[in-house]
Amino acid sequence: MSFIFSCVGHRRGAAKLLHSHLYKNGLCKEVYLCNNLINAYLGTGDSVSARKVFDEMPLRNSVSWACVVSGYSRNGEHRDALVLSRDMVKEGVFSNQYAFVSALRACQELDSSVGILFGRQIHGLLFKLSYAVDAVVSNVLIYLYWKCGGSLAYALRAFHDIEVKNSVSWNSIISVYSQTGDQISAFKMFSSMQCDGSAPTEYTFGSLVTTACSLTEPDVSLLEQIMCTIHKSGLLSDLFVGSGLVSAFAKSGSLSYARKIFNQMGTRNAITLNGLMVGLVRQKWGEEATKLFMDMYSTIDVSPESYVILLSSFPEYSQAEKVGLRKGKEVHGHVITAGLVDLMVGIGNGLVNMYAKCGSVSDARRVFCFMMEKDSVSWNSMITGLDQNGCFLEAVERYQSMRRHEILPGSFTLISSLSSCASLKWEKLGQQIHGESLKLGLDLNVSVSNALMTLYAETGYQNQCCKIFSSMPEPDQVSWNSIIGALASSEGSVLEAVACFLNALRAGQKLNRITFSSVLSAVSSLSFGELGKQIHGLALKYNIADEATTENALIACYGKCGEMDGCEKIFSRMSERIDDVTWNSMISGYIHNDLLPKALDLVWFMLQMGQRLDNFMYATVLSAFASVATLERGMEVHACSVRACLESDVVVGSALVDMYSKCGRLDYAMRFFNTMPVRNSYSWNSMISGYARHGQGEEALKLFANMKLDGQTPPDHVTFVGVLSACSHAGLVKEGFNHFKSMSDFYGLAPRIEHFSCMADLLGRAGELDKLEDFIDRMPMKPNVLIWRTVLGACCRANGRKAELGKKAAEMLFQLEPENAVNYVLLGNMYAAGGRWEDLVKARKKMKDADVKKEAGYSWVTMKDGVHMFVAGDKSHPDADLIYKKLKELNRKMRDAGYVPQTGFALYDLEQENKEEILSYHSEKLAVAFVLAAQRNSTLPIRIMKNLRVCGDCHSAFKYISKVEGRQIILRDSNRFHHFQDGECSCRDFW
Repeated sequence: MSFIFSCVGHRRGAAKLLHSHLYKNGLCKEVYLCNNLINAYLGTGDSVSARKVFDEMPLRNSVSWACVVSGYSRNGEHRDALVLSRDMVKEGVFSNQYAFVSALRACQELDSSVGILFGRQIHGLLFKLSYAVDAVVSNVLIYLYWKCGGSLAYALRAFHDIEVKNSVSWNSIISVYSQTGDQISAFKMFSSMQCDGSAPTEYTFGSLVTTACSLTEPDVSLLEQIMCTIHKSGLLSDLFVGSGLVSAFAKSGSLSYARKIFNQMGTRNAITLNGLMVGLVRQKWGEEATKLFMDMYSTIDVSPESYVILLSSFPEYSQAEKVGLRKGKEVHGHVITAGLVDLMVGIGNGLVNMYAKCGSVSDARRVFCFMMEKDSVSWNSMITGLDQNGCFLEAVERYQSMRRHEILPGSFTLISSLSSCASLKWEKLGQQIHGESLKLGLDLNVSVSNALMTLYAETGYQNQCCKIFSSMPEPDQVSWNSIIGALASSEGSVLEAVACFLNALRAGQKLNRITFSSVLSAVSSLSFGELGKQIHGLALKYNIADEATTENALIACYGKCGEMDGCEKIFSRMSERIDDVTWNSMISGYIHNDLLPKALDLVWFMLQMGQRLDNFMYATVLSAFASVATLERGMEVHACSVRACLESDVVVGSALVDMYSKCGRLDYAMRFFNTMPVRNSYSWNSMISGYARHGQGEEALKLFANMKLDGQTPPDHVTFVGVLSACSHAGLVKEGFNHFKSMSDFYGLAPRIEHFSCMADLLGRAGELDKLEDFIDRMPMKPNVLIWRTVLGACCRANGRKAELGKKAAEMLFQLEPENAVNYVLLGNMYAAGGRWEDLVKARKKMKDADVKKEAGYSWVTMKDGVHMFVAGDKSHPDADLIYKKLKELNRKMRDAGYVPQTGFALYDLEQENKEEILSYHSEKLAVAFVLAAQRNSTLPIRIMKNLRVCGDCHSAFKYISKVEGRQIILRDSNRFHHFQDGECSCRDFW
C-alpha cells in the first residue's frame, strides 16, 4: 500500500481516485492510510484536499501532525505550517522532532522579525522537550538564527548545545562563519571538526573555498592549501567542489590553477564553465573566454548565465570596437533565434552592457528600448553606458525617466548619474541626486561618496567636497586621491592638498601614481622645488617612480619649479615610456623657463624621431611662439597643423586665435575665430582677451554678449578676467563694475584675486585714486603683490598725487616681494614724476641696499635676416650710424609736425637738453629707426616688441612717426598692444 501511495504522490488525479477507493471500502478511518493519503495530496501541492483528510480523521497521531506541518512548509505555505504546529501543541501532541524541524524551516522563510520571534518560541519549547540537543534540530536552529536574526552568538550557542555533532552540524556553523567573512574562525572550526573525527564533505569544502574568496584580495596560498586537503580527501573530482575551486582560483587571478582543475575534472557543467569564464574576463582575456565557451558548447548544457558572461567578454577584446562588436552581434543573433533574448532579463542587460562598452551606443539604446522587462540593472547598464560614451545629457535624462518609472536607483546608477552631472557642470541636479542618495541611505557608500566629491570638485564647490570627505567613515584610496586632486586643482587650496597628502601618509594609506600626480601638481603651483624632490624620494620608496604617469608628473613639477636639469635627467631615463604627455611636459618646461631654443630643438627632434604632433603639442608650441610674439614661426606651425588636418580641432584653433592676437595680428585671430566650426571656453576667452590686449574694449564686450547669446559655453572666471581687462584698457569704469557685480549675482562665480586686481587696474588707469583706496580697504581678501603694484603704478601716473598711498603700496611690496627690483623702480618713478628728487635718491639707495638689479629695458624687431635687439643708447648694432642718422631725421620731421619731448619721463634731475637727449635714444625709437632705414620703400606695418611698459614720450613720438612716415606701427609692450596710424593710437591715450 505504501508503494502505491508513493507512485501516485505526484499525480493529483490518481490521488483523488485512490481516496475515493478508500472511502468506498470504509478504510478512511485507518490512521496509517490517512497519513499516507495526506502525504500523497501534499506531494501534488493539493493542500486543500490534504487538510480535508486531516480534519476528517477521527484519530490523529504524531505522524499525522508531522505529515501535515512538513507538507505545508514544503509547499511554501509557511504561515499555515506554523498555525498547524501551534494547534498541535494546543492539543498536547508533542510530536517527534521532525514536525518541529519543519516548523523551524517555515520560520526561516518568513520576514526576519516574525520568523525569529516564532523560532525562539519553538526553541524554548524544544528545550523543555529535550529536543534542543538533537543534531537535526540544532542544525536548523543554527541557520535560523543566522538568516533571520543575524545573530552569530545564538547560532554558536545552538551549535554548542548539540550533544553528538554530525557533519551537517559542522558544515552549518562553518557556513555561518563563511558568510560573516570571519576567515580565521571558519578554519578553526574546520580544524575542530577534524579533531572531532567528523569527515568533511563537499559542502564543508564549498564553505571553506567561499571563505578564502571573501577577502578583497583572495589569498592564493590559502586556496592552494585547501586544494591539497581536498585532494587528500578524494573530493577533488566532485562536481560541486571542483566547480567552486575553479571559480575561486579564477576570481583570484590564478588562472593556471583554475585551468588545471578544470581540465582534470571528469564531469563539468555550466557552473564550472561560468566560473572559469568570469576569471578570464576579469583578467581582460576576452578572446580566451570566447574560445573556452565555443570549445565547451557541444559538451555541456550551457545556461542563460553563460551567455551573459560571454557577452561581457567582448568588450575585453584587444579590438573591442571592431572584432568584439562583431562577435557580440553574432551572439545577439543567436540568442534571438534560440528564443533566449526574453527568457531572462540578464541577457538583455548583458547586450546593453556589451554594446555600450564596445562603443555602439545606438545598438545599446535599441536593445534597451525593445526589452520586454527591465530591472534596476537594465537602467544602470544604459545610464552607465551613456555616461562612459560621453552622452552625458541623455544619461541624466534616462536617470530621470527611471525615477518616473518608480525604480529605486542603486549605488552604480547614482555614481554614473553624478559623473554625468560633473561632466555637464550641473551642480544643481547633482545636489538633487545627492539628496536622493541621502534618502536611500547610500550617501555613506564609499563609491557614491567618491562620485559626489568628484561632482563638487568639478563644479567648484571645494568646501562641500571637503565636507563629504570628512564625513566618510572609511575613505579608500580613491577617496584620498579625489580630495587631494580637488584641492590641488583649486588655486586657493594648494597648500591644503599637500597637507592632505601628508595626512594620507600618516594614516598608512596606500599611495599610487594618481596620488603622486595630484600632489606633484599642487607642488608645481607652489613652485616649491625642494618639496618636489622630497615627494620624488617617496615615489622611489613606493617603487612607482619609474611609471610613466609619475615620471610625467615629475617632469611637469620640476619644469614649473625651474629645475630643468631634473626634467632632462628623468626624460633621458624614460626611453620607451615616452608618450605625448612627456613631450608636452618637456616643451612646456622649456617655454616656462624661457628656454625657447631648447623647446624648438626638442620639437624638431620629435619630428626626426617620427613622432606625430597631436593637438595638445601644437597648442603648446603655438603658446611658446605667442609668449615671445614670433609671428613668422607661429605661422609655420599653423601651416603644419593644416597639413596634419588639425586646423579645425578646437584645441589647435583656440591656440591659433591666442597666438595671432598675442603676435599683433588681431585681424587674423578674428578671421580664424569666425571660421571655427566648434568653440570652447578657451576659444571665446582668447578672442575676448585679444580684443582687450589691443585696446578694443567695446569689441571685447560685444563678443562677450555674443558668447552669452550663443549659450553653448557659460562664462567662467577666465572670461571675466578678459572682460574686466577690456574695461580697464578702454576706461569703461561703469561697465567694469556692472560686469564685476554680475559675476556673483547672475553666474554664481565668486570673484577671485585676479578679478579684484583687474578692478584695481581699472580705477587706477581712470585716475580714480580715492575710489581705488576705498576699494582695496573693502576687499574680502588681503591684496596680493599684483594689486599693490597696480596701486603703485597708478600713483606713478598721477604725477605725485596720492604719494602717501603709493608709499604705503611700496612698503607692502617690500614686505611681500623684497627681491623684485620693479617695486623699487616704481617707487622711484613716482617720486621723479612728482619732482621729489631727494626721495628718489633714497628709493635708489634702498634698492642698492637690497642688492637687487633692475631689468634692462629692450626692444626687438624680426626681419628676414633674424631678430634685431636694441637697448637705450645702444651703438653696438652693425648699422648704428645709419640708425642714428635716421633717428635725427625723424626728430626733425616730428618737431616740424608739432612734437614736443615730454621730459617728465626722463626720470633724472638733469637739464632740459640732457633729458631730451636721453628720451631720443630709448630702445623702441632705435628699433623703429632701424626698420625705417632698412625698409625705405615698404608700406608694411612695423612690428616692435618691448619687454617693459612704453613710456609716455615714446608713445607720443610714435604717433608723430606714423603720421610723417605714413607707416602703421604696432608696438607690443609688457601690458598691451598699441596700433599707431595717421597720428592716432588705438588706445586713445588711455593706457
